[in-house]
Amino acid sequence: MRNGSGDEYSVVFSAAGAYIRGFAHEAVMSPYGNDGPWPGVLDSVPEVFRRCVREPAFCDEDGMPVVTACLWRETGDDRWRVGEIDYPDGVSDPDGAAYLFARLVEPSPEAFRRFAEDYYEVPVDLQAVRHVYALRPLTPAVVTALNADLSLDDLAGDLTEARYPSAVG
Repeated sequence: MRNGSGDEYSVVFSAAGAYIRGFAHEAVMSPYGNDGPWPGVLDSVPEVFRRCVREPAFCDEDGMPVVTACLWRETGDDRWRVGEIDYPDGVSDPDGAAYLFARLVEPSPEAFRRFAEDYYEVPVDLQAVRHVYALRPLTPAVVTALNADLSLDDLAGDLTEARYPSAVG
Protein backbone atom coordinates (compact mmCIF):
# COMPACT_ATOMS: atom_id res chain seq x y z
CA MET A 1 0.00 0.00 0.00
CA ARG A 2 1.30 3.40 -0.98
CA ASN A 3 -0.87 6.42 -0.35
CA GLY A 4 0.92 8.78 -2.73
CA SER A 5 2.02 11.06 0.10
CA GLY A 6 5.05 9.07 1.21
CA ASP A 7 3.43 6.56 3.54
CA GLU A 8 3.43 2.85 2.74
CA TYR A 9 3.19 -0.64 4.14
CA SER A 10 3.81 -4.15 2.93
CA VAL A 11 2.47 -7.48 4.16
CA VAL A 12 4.46 -10.60 3.30
CA PHE A 13 2.84 -14.02 3.67
CA SER A 14 5.06 -17.10 3.60
CA ALA A 15 5.20 -20.63 4.93
CA ALA A 16 7.04 -19.16 7.94
CA GLY A 17 4.15 -16.81 8.79
CA ALA A 18 3.49 -13.13 8.12
CA TYR A 19 5.74 -10.06 8.22
CA ILE A 20 4.44 -6.48 8.14
CA ARG A 21 6.56 -3.42 7.49
CA GLY A 22 5.18 0.10 7.66
CA PHE A 23 6.62 3.52 6.96
CA ALA A 24 4.88 6.73 8.01
CA HIS A 25 7.00 9.52 6.54
CA GLU A 26 6.05 12.07 9.22
CA ALA A 27 6.45 9.68 12.16
CA VAL A 28 8.84 10.66 14.94
CA MET A 29 10.45 7.24 14.52
CA SER A 30 11.37 7.82 10.86
CA PRO A 31 14.77 6.39 9.95
CA TYR A 32 15.54 9.64 8.14
CA GLY A 33 15.43 11.65 11.36
CA ASN A 34 17.40 9.09 13.35
CA ASP A 35 20.30 7.95 11.15
CA GLY A 36 18.59 4.63 10.48
CA PRO A 37 15.68 2.57 11.80
CA TRP A 38 14.59 3.39 15.34
CA PRO A 39 16.38 1.16 17.89
CA GLY A 40 14.48 -2.06 18.50
CA VAL A 41 12.16 -1.86 15.50
CA LEU A 42 14.12 -4.44 13.49
CA ASP A 43 16.57 -5.85 16.05
CA SER A 44 14.37 -8.77 17.14
CA VAL A 45 13.01 -9.80 13.74
CA PRO A 46 13.48 -13.60 13.64
CA GLU A 47 15.86 -15.15 11.14
CA VAL A 48 12.95 -16.56 9.08
CA PHE A 49 11.96 -12.95 8.24
CA ARG A 50 15.42 -11.33 8.00
CA ARG A 51 15.24 -11.46 4.19
CA CYS A 52 12.22 -9.13 4.46
CA VAL A 53 14.29 -6.63 6.44
CA ARG A 54 16.89 -6.63 3.64
CA GLU A 55 14.36 -6.77 0.77
CA PRO A 56 15.37 -4.06 -1.74
CA ALA A 57 11.73 -3.06 -2.25
CA PHE A 58 11.57 -2.20 1.46
CA CYS A 59 14.84 -0.23 1.48
CA ASP A 60 15.94 3.08 0.03
CA GLU A 61 18.55 3.50 -2.71
CA ASP A 62 21.33 3.29 -0.09
CA GLY A 63 20.02 -0.02 1.28
CA MET A 64 18.56 1.47 4.49
CA PRO A 65 15.30 -0.19 5.57
CA VAL A 66 12.43 2.27 5.12
CA VAL A 67 10.49 1.39 8.26
CA THR A 68 8.84 3.03 11.24
CA ALA A 69 6.75 0.02 12.34
CA CYS A 70 7.38 -3.70 12.03
CA LEU A 71 5.52 -6.73 13.30
CA TRP A 72 5.54 -10.42 12.55
CA ARG A 73 3.80 -13.64 13.41
CA GLU A 74 5.44 -16.99 12.83
CA THR A 75 3.18 -19.90 11.91
CA GLY A 76 3.21 -21.35 15.44
CA ASP A 77 2.79 -18.02 17.26
CA ASP A 78 -0.36 -17.26 19.21
CA ARG A 79 0.01 -13.48 18.79
CA TRP A 80 1.70 -10.76 16.74
CA ARG A 81 5.17 -9.74 17.86
CA VAL A 82 7.21 -6.54 17.76
CA GLY A 83 10.71 -5.66 18.87
CA GLU A 84 11.70 -4.32 22.25
CA ILE A 85 11.26 -0.64 21.51
CA ASP A 86 11.73 2.40 23.74
CA TYR A 87 8.97 4.56 22.26
CA PRO A 88 9.39 8.32 22.57
CA ASP A 89 7.42 9.85 25.45
CA GLY A 90 4.51 12.18 24.90
CA VAL A 91 4.06 11.41 21.21
CA SER A 92 0.78 10.06 19.89
CA ASP A 93 1.35 7.29 17.33
CA PRO A 94 5.16 7.74 17.20
CA ASP A 95 5.68 4.99 14.60
CA GLY A 96 2.56 5.81 12.56
CA ALA A 97 1.18 2.28 13.03
CA ALA A 98 -2.27 3.38 14.18
CA TYR A 99 -2.59 5.59 11.11
CA LEU A 100 -1.03 3.14 8.65
CA PHE A 101 -2.92 0.04 9.68
CA ALA A 102 -6.31 1.57 10.54
CA ARG A 103 -8.04 0.03 7.52
CA LEU A 104 -6.50 -3.38 8.27
CA VAL A 105 -7.80 -3.25 11.83
CA GLU A 106 -11.24 -2.06 10.71
CA PRO A 107 -11.62 -3.50 7.18
CA SER A 108 -15.12 -2.23 6.50
CA PRO A 109 -16.58 -0.24 3.62
CA GLU A 110 -17.52 2.45 6.14
CA ALA A 111 -13.93 2.78 7.36
CA PHE A 112 -12.65 2.97 3.78
CA ARG A 113 -15.23 5.61 2.97
CA ARG A 114 -14.07 7.73 5.94
CA PHE A 115 -10.47 7.36 4.78
CA ALA A 116 -11.26 8.19 1.14
CA GLU A 117 -13.37 11.22 2.00
CA ASP A 118 -10.61 12.56 4.23
CA TYR A 119 -7.81 11.75 1.79
CA TYR A 120 -9.46 12.87 -1.46
CA GLU A 121 -11.61 15.59 0.13
CA VAL A 122 -14.70 14.57 -1.85
CA PRO A 123 -17.89 12.72 -0.92
CA VAL A 124 -17.69 8.96 -1.55
CA ASP A 125 -20.71 6.82 -2.41
CA LEU A 126 -20.99 4.17 0.31
CA GLN A 127 -23.07 1.81 -1.85
CA ALA A 128 -20.37 1.86 -4.53
CA VAL A 129 -17.69 1.11 -1.93
CA ARG A 130 -19.81 -1.77 -0.60
CA HIS A 131 -20.12 -3.08 -4.16
CA VAL A 132 -16.32 -3.19 -4.49
CA TYR A 133 -15.84 -4.70 -1.01
CA ALA A 134 -18.23 -7.49 -2.00
CA LEU A 135 -16.02 -8.11 -5.07
CA ARG A 136 -19.01 -7.82 -7.37
CA PRO A 137 -18.06 -7.14 -10.99
CA LEU A 138 -17.69 -3.45 -11.66
CA THR A 139 -20.23 -1.68 -13.79
CA PRO A 140 -19.95 1.69 -15.50
CA ALA A 141 -22.39 3.09 -12.91
CA VAL A 142 -20.26 1.96 -9.96
CA VAL A 143 -17.09 3.37 -11.53
CA THR A 144 -18.80 6.69 -12.23
CA ALA A 145 -20.15 6.81 -8.66
CA LEU A 146 -16.59 6.48 -7.37
CA ASN A 147 -14.85 8.68 -9.95
CA ALA A 148 -16.78 10.48 -12.68
CA ASP A 149 -13.51 11.11 -14.55
CA LEU A 150 -12.84 7.39 -15.12
CA SER A 151 -14.52 4.75 -17.22
CA LEU A 152 -14.53 0.99 -16.86
CA ASP A 153 -12.21 0.83 -19.88
CA ASP A 154 -9.74 3.15 -18.10
CA LEU A 155 -9.47 0.57 -15.31
CA ALA A 156 -9.18 -2.55 -17.46
CA GLY A 157 -5.43 -3.02 -16.98
CA ASP A 158 -5.57 -2.35 -13.22
CA LEU A 159 -8.50 -4.73 -12.79
CA THR A 160 -6.71 -7.48 -14.69
CA GLU A 161 -3.51 -6.97 -12.69
CA ALA A 162 -5.44 -7.06 -9.41
CA ARG A 163 -7.44 -10.09 -10.60
CA TYR A 164 -10.62 -8.24 -9.78
CA PRO A 165 -13.69 -10.23 -10.90
CA SER A 166 -15.10 -9.14 -14.21
CA ALA A 167 -18.56 -9.55 -15.63
CA VAL A 168 -18.98 -12.51 -17.96
CA GLY A 169 -20.25 -11.17 -21.19
